[in-house]
Amino acid sequence: MRKQLTDLRAVMRENHVDWVLVPTDDFHASEYVGSYFKSRTFLTGFTGSAGVALAGKDWAGLWTDGRYFLQAGMQLEGSGFELMKMGEKDVPTIPRYLEKHLKAGDVLSFDGRTVTAKQAAAYREICGKAGATLRTDLDLVGSIWTDRPALSAEPVFELDVAWTGKSRTDKLAEIRGALRDEGADALVLSSLMDICWLLNIRGNDVTSTPVVLSYMILTQAEARLFINRAVLSDEILGRLEKDGVSIERYEDILPAVAKLPAGARVWADLRTVNSAIEDALPEGVTVIDKQNPTVVPKACKNPTEVANFRQAHVRDGVAVTRFIHWLKHTVGKEPVTELSAAAKLETFREAQEHYIEPSFSPIIGYGPHGAIIHYGATEESDVPLEPRGFLLADTGGHYLEGTTDITRTIALGPLTEEEKRMYTLVLRSHLQLGAVRFKYGCTGLNLDYAARAPFWKEGLDYNHGTGHGVGYVLGVHEGPQSFRWRSAGTEPAAVLEPGMITSDEPGIYLEGKFGVRIENLTVVCESGETEYGRFLHTEHLTMVPYELDAVEPSLMTAEERELLNAYHRRVREVLTPFLPAEEAEWLKEATREI
Repeated sequence: MRKQLTDLRAVMRENHVDWVLVPTDDFHASEYVGSYFKSRTFLTGFTGSAGVALAGKDWAGLWTDGRYFLQAGMQLEGSGFELMKMGEKDVPTIPRYLEKHLKAGDVLSFDGRTVTAKQAAAYREICGKAGATLRTDLDLVGSIWTDRPALSAEPVFELDVAWTGKSRTDKLAEIRGALRDEGADALVLSSLMDICWLLNIRGNDVTSTPVVLSYMILTQAEARLFINRAVLSDEILGRLEKDGVSIERYEDILPAVAKLPAGARVWADLRTVNSAIEDALPEGVTVIDKQNPTVVPKACKNPTEVANFRQAHVRDGVAVTRFIHWLKHTVGKEPVTELSAAAKLETFREAQEHYIEPSFSPIIGYGPHGAIIHYGATEESDVPLEPRGFLLADTGGHYLEGTTDITRTIALGPLTEEEKRMYTLVLRSHLQLGAVRFKYGCTGLNLDYAARAPFWKEGLDYNHGTGHGVGYVLGVHEGPQSFRWRSAGTEPAAVLEPGMITSDEPGIYLEGKFGVRIENLTVVCESGETEYGRFLHTEHLTMVPYELDAVEPSLMTAEERELLNAYHRRVREVLTPFLPAEEAEWLKEATREI
């Protein structure tokens, strides 16, 4: 059993607490979090990006999704935490588990700053039915984390309108218009990506996500930014103030919320605002619990942003294509491991103009490691690459022109018939989704079948969504749109709008053998209007060849083969001018007609 769990139970006894919930979240409902907020990792030893721990006096569990079953199973060994595989048969959700095990008089505790108001309300209801008490004022893990890192305070930088396509004053006016339409007196924003998008600022407070720790209260008269003033240069501070943005202390958000006028109508998305903020609202305030008005404008990239995204993918395409060429000409001749391959890819990206940083930690898994959906190589797990089988490389970068996310499964040498068959299946799925034309009003729930149909016909499937939205130099995972076959929550699925950028990434994972995933980013475009309505389609942004050495053409339809050939013609045309002669010649062969 981990010492951290023993220490936690000691402070639980001191505080008369029976259960402690420890989510992954920071104070802003972020997907990825800075080192200060990694309480769940500190407690359990599980390093995946998604998961929630629940510790009782005699039992402890860690809930995570299918991406992390293998990783969590290994990292939780001997920890005292039982792996609870979300979505699996006979595995209850955390609320259902608590409903069964909470007893009258029990106390359930969590840090209210790290749990959304919506989630807190559900736990409060469960406690009420059980005759238990909910405490949201304790950070018990923090009390035993003696060497906890400090809150990040990295410098802020601005994105010029040449990158964003719209000034912050225009964005502020647009969101204030949404407040007027809704009859809201104030908007409380805690989502870091929404704040950074609105103000055209970026930071470095979360690894691979260029955001800055902040809150915002917006009214018709004021734009109040709660932030560590030290991260703002004098120049940026002056420009923010010139545009009507006042600067207040990050830690003063709760007192500021508490001073909002009684009787005010306050727009606060309770799925993102933490429960401490909701609890701070004065009596008499009417809460407008709706999706933040920044979400859809942020997701619908404007023409400048889309044009920039295309350029970012040219730069990234050059880097990744050069990497694939290097792999194929190096593995088997010189020592290469998963970690050294990741480092080499980063050098290719760093050579590109306007490159900032990776958009997430690289997932580079050889052979059986490719079957671990979100594998992350460590010094302990790192293995040498051999001139046979598959290497799965899921990586991405932030450029001033936009954010990339690409997966290629690369043949390092001879392949088995099974490997070729599975690669071709995944490629067919990927191409079919990328070729959809659809009526306006469709959501990712409508379109996901295009990707899953080839799998379901074979009685196969993959345990993750087919695609996620992508931000503009923000989160590599951005809502509200996605491709998935079933709803992820209680809210209606988002309608796909022009300018939305979404990944297309089906896969297959054979535990102990290999994994195949292929991923491009796509952008929703207008596709004309007929007497039957308005139509849209998606276009590939990613420009990197597929693995023809893994394709079995006889398993593809004529239409699928032409989709593949057309994509490769485009890749060859776009990338050739930017490649050295030897690599350009190799690309010609790598994109040959089939």
